[in-house]
Amino acid sequence: MTRVAAGRDALRAHLLRTRLAGPAVPTPRQNNLRHYRLFAQRDPKALMGLDPERAWDEDAVLALMAERVGVDPDPRYTEGPDTIDPELTLAGLDRLAALLRRTADARGSVLVGTGHPLKLAGFHGALARALEAAGCTVRTPARGLRFREPTPDGDRTRVLDQVGAVTAVRSLDGADARGRIGSGELLHTHSAQPVRLALTALAEAGHTPPDLLLGDHGWLCGAGRLGIPAGGLADCNDVAPFVGEAEGAVAVVVPVDDGSAPASYRPLSDYVLQQADLAPYKA
Repeated sequence: MTRVAAGRDALRAHLLRTRLAGPAVPTPRQNNLRHYRLFAQRDPKALMGLDPERAWDEDAVLALMAERVGVDPDPRYTEGPDTIDPELTLAGLDRLAALLRRTADARGSVLVGTGHPLKLAGFHGALARALEAAGCTVRTPARGLRFREPTPDGDRTRVLDQVGAVTAVRSLDGADARGRIGSGELLHTHSAQPVRLALTALAEAGHTPPDLLLGDHGWLCGAGRLGIPAGGLADCNDVAPFVGEAEGAVAVVVPVDDGSAPASYRPLSDYVLQQADLAPYKA
């Protein structure tokens, strides 16, 4: 067996063991269908900053998510566990690796942010550090800016650092068990406001837009909507990134559970960097 095949087999086993992908991922079917319905209704939070080119009804959303994620395609299946196809996860990671390789070859500039700072910052940060070591410039705009986001309890003020933006992504591996760094709470958000703030700050500083955006949720969709090549992870209930990919706005979306233990994503980032030839192979 070749080294690449062995690494792929080991990662597939890891995905199944940790339920990052497989026949019973943590997000249940009823949650998926609720989010599919909200996207079809063009709920702003479900859109994550995307402006879809076409109308997507619930049947079309389910068909897309079955194709790109591997969820059960039967609309009559409404409750119970749902699926992320590990082969689709692996294929997405391969596409993400190719995107990183192209960026590294061009010595491009990179912007990194996440709406899942406690869970996914380590994954994104590992890729950013490898690109920086390969000669890319990791941009760090707008750190510390505040924005307001509607919540069920009313508008909430958030700080860009606290949703895992830019330079903060480098230090999030050191978060404690409560999900804090220093005095800041690590906040989960689907909003595209953080990437818009970061891109505005770049422009105001005289920089061109980044050549690559690494992220998830609104970071992917907000950047993709503005024509910036964007790649990252999305869960089986996150429709907008996959619609963005299908419509050509988002470059690469990897289907994977996005709420698992941070350490469980380390084999995924190792695999991407191995495939991109940005880090030595680890047995």
